[in-house]
Amino acid sequence: MSQKDRWNERYRNSDSPPQAARVLSENLHLLAGSGRALDLACGRGGNALLLAECGYQVDAWDISDVAVHSLQAHAKEHQFTIFPQIMDTNDLPVLNNIYDVIIISYFLQRDLFPWFNDALKPGGLLFYQTFTQTKVSTRGPENSDFRLADQELIKQLSFLQLLVYREEGAQGNTDEGFRDEVMYIGRKPING
Repeated sequence: MSQKDRWNERYRNSDSPPQAARVLSENLHLLAGSGRALDLACGRGGNALLLAECGYQVDAWDISDVAVHSLQAHAKEHQFTIFPQIMDTNDLPVLNNIYDVIIISYFLQRDLFPWFNDALKPGGLLFYQTFTQTKVSTRGPENSDFRLADQELIKQLSFLQLLVYREEGAQGNTDEGFRDEVMYIGRKPING
């Protein structure tokens, strides 16, 4: 089964409403309130919908045509300024200083890290949330290649100014807190 078919099947069989990632929903106060945003590997578009509600013009890209068509219908129904597009992350266009905000959640493709820096405007924000290799449950991908190593985002995204970082690993009472995932927000330097 191709990657596109796998994601199409997943979204076709999902009837839960689109949800924004916590890294975005819990940090809306960091947004400027308008501009251009990208929800990369958007899935059903929970992040795109929240950014549009906050006043952003949002590009939303995903390999799944099922997810993209669902988001198109939702955006049209609510008259949101969202531009969903079927896009394979292996074929991203070269972009320079386009986005005020980029969000990526529950997707990991390490060779995209430099692309984020190019695509962000100076002062632009990258919101990132995904699974970690240090885990306390069975949530997320089984393959550790699709999970971040401890503090990997800090190292990989060192070209950005770190604003928010949360990764609790297996410290303390693992029945509580933010587990199995990392939350990151970085800002592209204005002069740099």
